[in-house]
Amino acid sequence: MKISRQLIIFTFILCGFIATAQRGIRIGYIDMEYILESVPEYKAAQIQLEGRVERWRKDIEKMSNEIEQMKLDLANERILLTKELIDEREEEIKIKEDELIDYRQQRFGPQGDLITQRRQLVRPIQDQVFNIIQEIGDNRNYDFIFDKSADVVMLYASERHDISDMVLRSIERAGRRVQATNRKEQRQIELEEERDNTEPTERDMEMEKRQEEREQILDARKRERDSIRNARQREYEDRRKAMLEERQRRRDSIENARKNRD
Repeated sequence: MKISRQLIIFTFILCGFIATAQRGIRIGYIDMEYILESVPEYKAAQIQLEGRVERWRKDIEKMSNEIEQMKLDLANERILLTKELIDEREEEIKIKEDELIDYRQQRFGPQGDLITQRRQLVRPIQDQVFNIIQEIGDNRNYDFIFDKSADVVMLYASERHDISDMVLRSIERAGRRVQATNRKEQRQIELEEERDNTEPTERDMEMEKRQEEREQILDARKRERDSIRNARQREYEDRRKAMLEERQRRRDSIENARKNRD
């Protein structure tokens, strides 16, 4: 029997719980999607990528329309053409269809440009977040830090364990540290880091309230994205089905015309 990845991770965590039960367990988690959406550099790059995706979709639509027009022209002119010309036109259509399939695969396939560029877009921020999490885990004595948006399913998580904003503050400070021009600015950054490395304060409790409100907003956004994604998928499937049916009808029509001519 194949053991699921989640079960293996859960078993590992359970063993950790037992091993550390005598001294208590400190758990934190982040929301990588929230962090990415809050980093200005990522948002700007994401907008550029969405622009590319829209151009790719328009290219696919244009190629599809050209193929359909070629098929329509052939159907209308078939009676006037010789068999050699018909075969030649059909071969041209087949070449265009293969080009469309290759282009769609190149842009949106499992190893296509969309997946590759999205991975390149996310990787630098993920690496930065990973390094920050190591520092937070060491400084605040966490036993486990999870990614809420990853494969591991969280059945329940108290908001007070969410350290996403702490990670974001560290990312923001890293950018300010590079731009710091004097000792005063550097000292201000150091003081902020010291405050983050202390136990929760009243400011942290206020942050918890804001995090809960943010969680509700993100849930609403996720539901909206899922709804749009599902609608687009249904639209694509319906359009693909209609094209296949139309193609089959034309093939049947061509076959019947040949039989009648014979």
